[in-house]
Amino acid sequence: MKPLLHLELRFPYDDERTAKAVLAAVSPENGGYVSSRLEGSTIIYEMEADNAGTLRNTADDLLACIKAAEDSAGLVSEPFIEPEEHE
Repeated sequence: MKPLLHLELRFPYDDERTAKAVLAAVSPENGGYVSSRLEGSTIIYEMEADNAGTLRNTADDLLACIKAAEDSAGLVSEPFIEPEEHE
């Protein structure tokens, strides 16, 4: 039976070298839970699960690993701020 939920996350970096470094650092943690590929300087992660809880746990683990890899590479992640809507 095919999993019901699918999540794709994209992480763009300034250059392909940085993307490859982050991908290499995170790949051992992914096991069979997350597939990943590199498109230029963007890493694309995909995961599937039968329920939202499992998908969330997998995504949370992945995000923690990415954060650790970025921190060790000296990358600073800027927080995303929603653009304000103009009335």
